[in-house]
Amino acid sequence: MADQHLNQDYGKAGFGGRLDFGKKPCLLHIDFARAYIDKSCSLYAGVEDTVVAAREVLDDARKAGILIVHTRVEFTPGGPDGGVFFRKVPALKNFERGSKFGEFVEGLEPLPHEVVITKQYASAYFGTNLASTLTAAGIDTVLHAGWSTSGCVRASTLDSCQSGFIPIVIREAVGDRHQAPHEANLFDLQAKYAEVRSKDEVIAYLRGLKKLNS
Repeated sequence: MADQHLNQDYGKAGFGGRLDFGKKPCLLHIDFARAYIDKSCSLYAGVEDTVVAAREVLDDARKAGILIVHTRVEFTPGGPDGGVFFRKVPALKNFERGSKFGEFVEGLEPLPHEVVITKQYASAYFGTNLASTLTAAGIDTVLHAGWSTSGCVRASTLDSCQSGFIPIVIREAVGDRHQAPHEANLFDLQAKYAEVRSKDEVIAYLRGLKKLNS
């Protein structure tokens, strides 16, 4: 009942418009790093179930021949390139250069021809060439998968919207260390900035693109 009242309140206020899939998407994989699924790491978040969904979407994205971009986090030892963010979150030491925790999760590694962006801050856009890469490729839609929902996924999704791309968040392919911030951020993203769509919807969209291009 609380969710129903919340949806009604946001709806009356004028939130929750609908964005449709565009014609030329990119799949953005955000920080699928070992840190979040390795129990020996302080950043372990218990998000292993999202890896399965991410692999499924990645497989169809590759078959559809769309642009795929992977982000990774890496800091110079000691974090001089991490600024205030590195000081605020001591756990970011797990991503200092050479750490095994910064490696890509098995099955989600980039292929040689796929774009890899190294970042130091939450958004995949901040301090990187992502926006110009997508613009040059004629991208109109960004499909978001990765970790964490309340952190780098949210920041990147907002910047996709603010950069003029239709932002789609793949519900089953994003995760967080706790369900409460995960669901709260998905709700807010859907209400204000993006479309939160199911894995099945996204896969159907990608397969439709494949047919159009075949």
